[in-house]
Amino acid sequence: MDCPFCTMPDDRIVQQDASVYVVRDLYPASPGHSLIIPRRHMASITEATAAEQDALRDMLASARAALDGELHPDGYNIGINDGEAAGQTVMHLHVHLIPRYRGDAADPRGGVRHAVPGQGYYTPGKP
Repeated sequence: MDCPFCTMPDDRIVQQDASVYVVRDLYPASPGHSLIIPRRHMASITEATAAEQDALRDMLASARAALDGELHPDGYNIGINDGEAAGQTVMHLHVHLIPRYRGDAADPRGGVRHAVPGQGYYTPGKP
């Protein structure tokens, strides 16, 4: 298996426990962009056990608290690319924790909705 997340060097890991670890993204969308990664290889969140999902959620909260203390972002985008059609390029489940800062985008409204071109902006109450 040629999975970069299954062979992550220890010096890249910024937080960890027995089943999950955190690294900073090599191609960050913003300062502090981090990945929360389960140690067991799986492609999709649907393959994670309840205990693994709990561990991912707990580590997400811990990584966010660390970034709050270190970088003081104004918000976050948190997401999973699940499957090639959704943009997943490493077929090992990972959660993106992307700090956001006032002024880092001209108009951040729509957030993750921009993953589908043309769908980021909408008018509430209109189809």
